[in-house]
Amino acid sequence: MKKLYLIRHAKSSWREEGISDFDRPLKGRGVRDAHTTAQWLQKQGDFPELMISSPATRAMHTALIFAQELQYPFSEIDIEADLYDAEMKDIHKVLSKLDDGIKSVYLFGHNPTLTNFVNHCIDHIIDNVPTTGVACLKFESREWKNLGREAELVFFDYPKRRKNK
Repeated sequence: MKKLYLIRHAKSSWREEGISDFDRPLKGRGVRDAHTTAQWLQKQGDFPELMISSPATRAMHTALIFAQELQYPFSEIDIEADLYDAEMKDIHKVLSKLDDGIKSVYLFGHNPTLTNFVNHCIDHIIDNVPTTGVACLKFESREWKNLGREAELVFFDYPKRRKNK
């Protein structure tokens, strides 16, 4: 069994003019949401064996906040260039290279790819993985390279959902 946590980067800032999309930083709200979401995951007992992130500033910053909260070594975050401006096949490519001994992965990336990937793997549709949203998928496969459309959506959570509870 494999568990994949697809985590969209936290809310980023558009305030800085002249900054490329790749280099956009997190907003204050994004930083807060990343901390509270990571803390929520910690309370659920959901700890990754591996963290993988897009190299974009907003995704990396989100991954670093999660690593801090979950006491995951910063130096062990795997930065994958293929996750920026990615398509679903790029996520499959990154996952297919993983050691099959790893059972739990946090993957930090971007929309629309994350939403499309979730919807490809489950038997119903979610409209959108919002910023700092987490979709946890469970696959019965023993090999990362053989992940298909058979995932169970264990949970789908995001900051606004927790605020409304």
